[in-house]
Amino acid sequence: MPVAAAPPSARAERPGRGRILVVEDEQKVAAAVREGLQSEGYDVTVETTGETAFFRINTERFELILLDLGLPGQDGLDILRVMREAGVATPVLVLTARDTVGDRVQGLNSGADDYLVKPFAFAELLARIQAVLRRGRTAEPQRLAIGDLEIEAAARTVTRGGKAVDLTVKEFELLVYLTRHARHVVSRDTLVREVWRETAASTTLNNIIDVHVSRLRRKIDREGSVKLIHTVRGVGFVVREEEP
Repeated sequence: MPVAAAPPSARAERPGRGRILVVEDEQKVAAAVREGLQSEGYDVTVETTGETAFFRINTERFELILLDLGLPGQDGLDILRVMREAGVATPVLVLTARDTVGDRVQGLNSGADDYLVKPFAFAELLARIQAVLRRGRTAEPQRLAIGDLEIEAAARTVTRGGKAVDLTVKEFELLVYLTRHARHVVSRDTLVREVWRETAASTTLNNIIDVHVSRLRRKIDREGSVKLIHTVRGVGFVVREEEP
């Protein structure tokens, strides 16, 4: 199914607008969408199956997900329902050939933020994306809490069990990011981009991340307290209350 590409005037280099995950098994559609969105300044990742997409959704941060419903192996609606049940609030724009009113209602009731029927023009897709992103831009909470850990982001203070915890600037940024995504695994690559503001991981940077996590764990997870900072081997880290 052809997708009209972005016009040449839109291909000039633009500042980064955020990360978009495209979940689409039709290679020509996925390639056209990726090319058009990259020309608009978006960082685009493409997955072609429900399983690989679901792993990405749970380990990386995206500003928007473009989700095809007719995926091999796992239906897009199932992915959407599980995402919402797990508390993943990333905006989702459904792309599908299912064009009945019932299909649209089902998609929206499953947690989609908008619905676009194939075939579509790239200009309409871009307008829908921008509209969804505008609706989704809400102020991040300044007070974060999980268990007896409390963070005042604006004041840059941290307490655990009512006792102040002294953190370095980078330790504080790391803790805030992990806590904002509490109960969801955050990959090393995500920390490289979102906390260290680097474009790619390296052995040295991975070692630096490990050192900061280790120091943070010593300060936050003191002896006798419920463990909050967990390592998911081979994937990344997650802040959650330890399973009983």
